[in-house]
Amino acid sequence: MITVSLDDILLSVIIPCYNEERTITQIVEAVRAIPIRTEIICVDDHSTDGTGDQLRALHGRGHVDRLEVHAANRGKGAAIRTGLAAVTGDVVLVQDADLEYDPEEIPRLLEPILAGKADAVFGSRFRGGRPGRVLYFWHRVGNGLLTLLSNMLTNLNLTDMETCYKAVRTDLVRLFPLKSNRFGFEPEITAHLARSGARIYEVGISYSGRTYAEGKKINWKDGVAALWHLLRFNVSARRVAGVAAHLPAFAVAVERRRRVASSDVETVAAGDAEH
Repeated sequence: MITVSLDDILLSVIIPCYNEERTITQIVEAVRAIPIRTEIICVDDHSTDGTGDQLRALHGRGHVDRLEVHAANRGKGAAIRTGLAAVTGDVVLVQDADLEYDPEEIPRLLEPILAGKADAVFGSRFRGGRPGRVLYFWHRVGNGLLTLLSNMLTNLNLTDMETCYKAVRTDLVRLFPLKSNRFGFEPEITAHLARSGARIYEVGISYSGRTYAEGKKINWKDGVAALWHLLRFNVSARRVAGVAAHLPAFAVAVERRRRVASSDVETVAAGDAEH
């Protein structure tokens, strides 16, 4: 089994944004600071505060590699799909635009993928060993129930299906016909990963949750909707059954991406020389 180093890969980080003017600049700079070659793709889901202005400034300074803007508010899942269409890296990860998840822990999430052991890694807030802010009892109960139902439908033993931190091989996630618009993305991607036969690992992470006064958006209605999403996507995900078994070794996929990127650079250079 060939191990790939952090220096060899390109990580694509998608940051869906909606009215996060208090934290968006800080989270972008935190992602830029991790010791991995990273492309940052921000998707502004029609924010009505100063988020868009900050994103344009960050993009202008080269701190955001790709900025996509929705003409109407379409939801987190739709923003992630928009971001996925733009990724060019070897691994893709979604980073919430708030400060609940710490980008410093991203390298730890990538270790099982780099080692060739995993196709996807979930960052679990409940696996232990990392600090976590104490907040809402019923949120914890809801998370537990949704994870339990997801595990029953997928035959997995996850501890945190609803976590934002899911690192997935790009060549695998591109095979999934994702459709969710709001917070149904988490049960949807989990169902597809399970049905595809992907090798999934969990890594314990810290969690600094927000209160509603601090800007938390998910509510009980999203929890109820998640029940429907779990049933719906575990049926539709059957079309990707077993596709993970046909993926090349991760080291091979990384080398292919590097060759394509090198060829693209040479093509651009040749075109510039002609002018």
